[in-house]
Amino acid sequence: MYTDTERCVRAVQSKDARFDGWFFTAVRTTGIYCRPSCPAVPPKVENMTFLPSAAACQQSGYRACKRCRPDTSPGSPEWNARADAVARAMRLIQDGVVDREGVPGLATRLGYSARQVERQLNAELGAGPLALARAQRAQTARLLIETSELPMGDIAFAAGFSSIRTFNDTVREVFALAPSDLRTRAGKGPLRARSEGEAAGARVPGTISLRLPFRAPLNPDNLFGHLAATAVPGVEEWRAGAYRRTLRLPYGTGVVALTPRPDHIACRLALTDLRDLTIAISRCRRLLDLDADPEAVDEQLRADPLLAPLVDKAPGRRVPRTVDAEEFAVRAVLGQQVSTAAARTHAARLVRAHGEPVADPDPEGGLTHLFPSSQALAGLDPESLALPRSRRTTLTTLVSALADGSLPLAADSDWESARARLGAVPGFGPWTTEIIAMRALGDPDAFLPADLGIRRAAKGLGLPSTPAALTARAARWRPWRAYAVQYLWATEDHAINVLPA
Repeated sequence: MYTDTERCVRAVQSKDARFDGWFFTAVRTTGIYCRPSCPAVPPKVENMTFLPSAAACQQSGYRACKRCRPDTSPGSPEWNARADAVARAMRLIQDGVVDREGVPGLATRLGYSARQVERQLNAELGAGPLALARAQRAQTARLLIETSELPMGDIAFAAGFSSIRTFNDTVREVFALAPSDLRTRAGKGPLRARSEGEAAGARVPGTISLRLPFRAPLNPDNLFGHLAATAVPGVEEWRAGAYRRTLRLPYGTGVVALTPRPDHIACRLALTDLRDLTIAISRCRRLLDLDADPEAVDEQLRADPLLAPLVDKAPGRRVPRTVDAEEFAVRAVLGQQVSTAAARTHAARLVRAHGEPVADPDPEGGLTHLFPSSQALAGLDPESLALPRSRRTTLTTLVSALADGSLPLAADSDWESARARLGAVPGFGPWTTEIIAMRALGDPDAFLPADLGIRRAAKGLGLPSTPAALTARAARWRPWRAYAVQYLWATEDHAINVLPA
């Protein structure tokens, strides 16, 4: 979009927040870059240049605006709506792969050479993988500086910097302030209130509290309702207005509490290793589908007169996703042809028998385990499972394939390749494959025409109710059929559609 100058100028002059994250405005006369919705007086058109990423702005010598804080914009919705190499690379960078494995590791995962990855990212984002990872480290550093009391040395390494000197130089270059000045400025003004727990006088030692931005509108009912209704005891819970769960992360473990607010999601993280902060934030955003573009989705679905009333009634529905694709695949098998309550019971048994114990930082909380990894389940005795024999075979085949790497499922998975591999697992039909594609892999066009709830909703709306006919009718909803599923599910009186009290 950043190449459409006229459209970008209109967005800046109208301070349209819908375009935050889509592009950035760099002002030649001031050397500052802003988000489109910056509250400052817009610069003259001839002084504006538009760039596709914060990293491109920083690489071109621009520093972040202190008023609109463009580094905290929601991510571009493109990376969650596309399945090409650039989108997969961006999802991996957000998950910290460059910091952990370098550019060669990123290229290996994508199946390209490092030179090809560099070329593709530069062509589309104006910056290579190292610059994009650096911009992400700078954002994480600012977050820790402003919302924690950690020593600057600890913050430098937690944010992924290789040295304190690099940390200091990057913060000064990107934000035009020294790290200590950033902390002082945050302590004097409203920025300090970004620590939700601290602002409320209830900060828990060892936790980091922050705000997760999103593009409005966001309807929390089905999003948090679904997560709470399907929560696995010991791994997830709804407590005091927040969805809480345990996290398995590259360097350690964590517990997150996510609370819906009118203009943001309050996120409270307790991590055993602060190097996991960036990854944890990325996975929480992915879980709640916070980088979606609800205006584009709802406009497409509203064009269908049978869906329009559903969209108008509760716009901004998101797709509830997951923090761990392999975990969700196991849970999808456990949930085949059983009720939500039965699926939770089966999953809870697996957790108690094979999950890794963790300590809940909230003394009143009920989180006790990580969901068992595929490696922990690889040696599972099928006879220990209270499942039909055919489903035992499906589950053991799945976890074996996940454990030995022959069935890779992650944020960077190629959607169609993953579908083909899933379809080859005994007991996997279209419903199981598509629910994993929708919620674990993040395909916004995944569709469940054979789902019982979808068929009932379709019949009630006057849509075709047979899978083949409904699939043909749903072609007009593409590429957002996964969001259409959320609106169709919402027609039923079910716990997944209600925000818990």
